[in-house]
Amino acid sequence: MNRIDISGVGIEVAHLPGPGDRAPLVFLHEGLGSISMWRQRGRLWPAELCAATGRAGWMYSRRGYGQSDPVEDVRGPPRRSSAWHIGRHEPDYMHLEANDVLPQLLGQLGISKPVLVGHSDGATIALLHACQHPVSACVAMAPHVFVEAMAVSAIKQARHMFEAAPDAPDSLRQRLARHHQDVDNAFWQWNDVWLSEAFRAFDIRPELHPISAPLLLIQGTEDEYGSMEQLEAIRREVPQAIGVELAGCGHSPHRDQPDQLLADIRSFLADIS
Repeated sequence: MNRIDISGVGIEVAHLPGPGDRAPLVFLHEGLGSISMWRQRGRLWPAELCAATGRAGWMYSRRGYGQSDPVEDVRGPPRRSSAWHIGRHEPDYMHLEANDVLPQLLGQLGISKPVLVGHSDGATIALLHACQHPVSACVAMAPHVFVEAMAVSAIKQARHMFEAAPDAPDSLRQRLARHHQDVDNAFWQWNDVWLSEAFRAFDIRPELHPISAPLLLIQGTEDEYGSMEQLEAIRREVPQAIGVELAGCGHSPHRDQPDQLLADIRSFLADIS
């Protein structure tokens, strides 16, 4: 585990060793994720994917998540500071990550054309990055390209769970606290913006046309945060995109169906250098 500095902010990164002759995998976590949260039930799924595809990989925790530096005044008025959002997030927070922060991180890691593997918010960030920057391929698991009512309901429920019995050993707050140095910072930067009135208009469908790289889309049929319409909307804008529907799978395919997901991505990346 290492840290790198981006515009004065310490970011937690972890390298997954592998052959250097193919584009590396760069993993982008979900809205409440971190490097450590990729490990579930004793399995580090990104490492398994690197081994299955014969590639090296990188994981990182976005600002305010995992062991990365916190977002300053996370519930205060929004303020901008060059590469970073400080204060409360605004609806373009994923655009800033995709087009400002991620390019700086890739530059420091010496990566020019990664294979992006994103989940949830990370999948949206991957799509936004692929619109404007070169990538070898993009894998988007449970992406959000517009806001559905079911997502808002699920995020309201997450807020209720986070605030309920906060000190109970198995509460949502305590489970997340095992992975984030500042659990309130991690939770509220995500929850507040998603439940804001301004975010209801978030819709990146018109921005997706420029994606020319190979694109694999993964969606679980039992995902409480989004429907199959997310994938259909992307495929209308990006005709070359391949969609995979996982029956009986929830919001986290790498946790619910890790072996099937490994097989699907390995097949997708087989002919991509």
